[in-house]
Amino acid sequence: MNELEILIPIVFFLAFGAVLGTIILTRHKERMTMIEKGMNAEDIKSLYVKQTFQTNPLASLKWGIVLIGIGTAVIVGMWLRNSFMYDEGIFPGLIATFGGIALVLFYFIAGKRQQ
Repeated sequence: MNELEILIPIVFFLAFGAVLGTIILTRHKERMTMIEKGMNAEDIKSLYVKQTFQTNPLASLKWGIVLIGIGTAVIVGMWLRNSFMYDEGIFPGLIATFGGIALVLFYFIAGKRQQ
């Protein structure tokens, strides 16, 4: 058996323990600092309560436009590959270009809706 095969699980568990210990120690120091500043238990609990998630109505519009742009890029890429024998390397460039155009389009639409 190779020494490396034994060393890998040991290093993994030591690293996992170090990360977990750092998280616990940091949280303890943070809470002790809050107590020293004069915060009571209710104030500390209110900091750790998860806030309600509020949706942005324009977020769905943005992702819809971006996905339409990416889908259009894939269709155009397939058409270019079949018609003009481009290789598949054109897809990332088309996806980035059409996705960027979609985000610029969303910027203008969102700007008009906020006015």
